Amino acid sequence: MNRTTVGLIVTLALSILAAPLAAAPPAGKVHRIGFLGVGPAPSEAEWQRSPFLRELQQLGYVEGQNILIERRYAEGKRERLPTLAAELVQLHVDLIVAVGNGAAQATKQATSSIPIVVRRGGDLIGTGLIATLARPGGNVTGVSGLAQDLSGKQLELLKEAIPTLSHLTVLWNARDGAMTRSFNELQVSARALGVTVQSLGVGNPNDFDRVFAELTEARPDALFMLADSFTVRHRRRILDFAASRVPTMFTHREFVDDGGLMAYGPSLAEEWRRTASFIDRILKGAKPADLPVEQPMGFELVINLKTAKALGLTIPPTLLFQATEVIR
Repeated sequence: MNRTTVGLIVTLALSILAAPLAAAPPAGKVHRIGFLGVGPAPSEAEWQRSPFLRELQQLGYVEGQNILIERRYAEGKRERLPTLAAELVQLHVDLIVAVGNGAAQATKQATSSIPIVVRRGGDLIGTGLIATLARPGGNVTGVSGLAQDLSGKQLELLKEAIPTLSHLTVLWNARDGAMTRSFNELQVSARALGVTVQSLGVGNPNDFDRVFAELTEARPDALFMLADSFTVRHRRRILDFAASRVPTMFTHREFVDDGGLMAYGPSLAEEWRRTASFIDRILKGAKPADLPVEQPMGFELVINLKTAKALGLTIPPTLLFQATEVIR
């Protein structure tokens, strides 16, 4: 370890020790926050045990006591987002949590003054929501959904599971700007690994019959799906078709829980923890413009061995050793 590295570690340790303990929310103050999601609304039981509420409780915020949450969901219909964002603005909430780039864009268009905390925001700079990660400016900050060279790592893991991988089909939402950037990055990573890519873009529910027919005809070595609110909403339909036909790689673990083969991406629990931290700091007086946007740091690899067995695929022990979780 060189002197520079040691110095950085010492400096970081001293700053942590010198930092004051997190203050509790002001007594008697009831904060009102908005929550805008693109996907379907969870059941009340799912909401009550959500990692979002759990992380807020760790910081001293209890729904119905010192915090009220106004929730709006577009049910997968992106065209509803501007109306729902406007509703939250009219309620004069203290801040708005926007889940995904589409929700963030709609909320930003609805208000330039109410703080916006984005979770899994995709390319916030490329879509014009912030100026830079370090100094976002304006009223938007939060957790970006992008991580440097994530697609490269995902493809490396997929190729480790399937050493003969040479033909990859990519299913993605071609109507989403952030997903377009992710697809372009994935193509670059695939070329570096000598893998050819077939694009299957979707934009509405009627597209799936077409892409499934193309997938059947192409017979790729694997299917890689870029997840956004639209494709997540239709994950059951995608998995019913693909899970037993072709090895699959996803960016969200939900797909593997539902029968997909593999997923590698940012930790869901960490994303909510950091989102809650942004909310806490803003409610205590911090300005979004002064809070650097954070990129994913914790990642999880989840592998479904039941699906691998159904596909007749043997997952190498070296890959299983890297897994955060193995579904047996």
